[in-house]
Amino acid sequence: MPKNFEVGPVRVRVPATSANLGPGFDALGLALGLYDDVSAEIAPSGVRVTVSGQGAGELPGGDSHLVVRSMRAAFDRLGAHPPGLVVECVNRIPQARGLGSSSAAIVAGVLLARALVVEGERRLDDEAVLRLAAELEGHPDNVAPCLLGGFTIAWTEPSGARAVTRRVAEGVRPTVFVPGGRGLTAVARAALPATVPHGDAALGAGRAALLVHALTAEPALLLPATVDRLHQDYRAGGLPATAALVSELREAGVAAVVSGAGPSVLALSAPPEGFEAGRDWQVLRLPIDVSGARVARGRLGHAERDPVAAGRKS
Repeated sequence: MPKNFEVGPVRVRVPATSANLGPGFDALGLALGLYDDVSAEIAPSGVRVTVSGQGAGELPGGDSHLVVRSMRAAFDRLGAHPPGLVVECVNRIPQARGLGSSSAAIVAGVLLARALVVEGERRLDDEAVLRLAAELEGHPDNVAPCLLGGFTIAWTEPSGARAVTRRVAEGVRPTVFVPGGRGLTAVARAALPATVPHGDAALGAGRAALLVHALTAEPALLLPATVDRLHQDYRAGGLPATAALVSELREAGVAAVVSGAGPSVLALSAPPEGFEAGRDWQVLRLPIDVSGARVARGRLGHAERDPVAAGRKS
């Protein structure tokens, strides 16, 4: 084993996330009980990546894989450069659906690299992990709940990203509607205007503040708290099925929002009995993850290698 590196493989479990939550654009996020499992170890040379589950046969291998790129960035911060890597990914988070698959890969990579370096936690603490992950992702609203778990409020200072967590009130029962088609965050962001009317900004600030209260203390207020005028309407033209489902759910009294940049839809309160989204949507009733990313020693176990072993669907 090269100097400065730990012996043996390490593994990490990272949760799916939903960001924005309506008016909390680029700030609010929620960790969900659907997980990717990733393991890594130092090799004598080269980079080998295997992927099963979501993205198998599609995601790039070697140094182009996002987990490996994130590991490289963390190794650079740690001043340690391994001769080679073996990485195994068991993915359950749908790719490019607005459920934080890229953030999960980034957080997994940074944490795996830290765990493989001697005294890695001392040299790159959790605050530094969040800052680096947010730099790699471009914004902190997904990486924060992925790393920390639960409901997070994230922001960026000159020194980098920061976040706080809050306990979610009983009665918040997330349901995610996942379409077959994919979306791209870059395309969704391109639909946003450079400025918004002052009235829309003021409404957004008030509803985002109300949403914090609703999620942590009074879920009965989730429907008015999730009113948004900052991003969802501007993106609706590129996501007509998503916009239609959000509208249908909200008309039924359900606090529904676009999950991240879409195209998935997140309902923070249960849909009415008998509600049918249609055959184009997979419905996932997921718990809120309260632990965030978890690191352990050793290779992935049998259950972790099962692409359907984490998360529940109906």
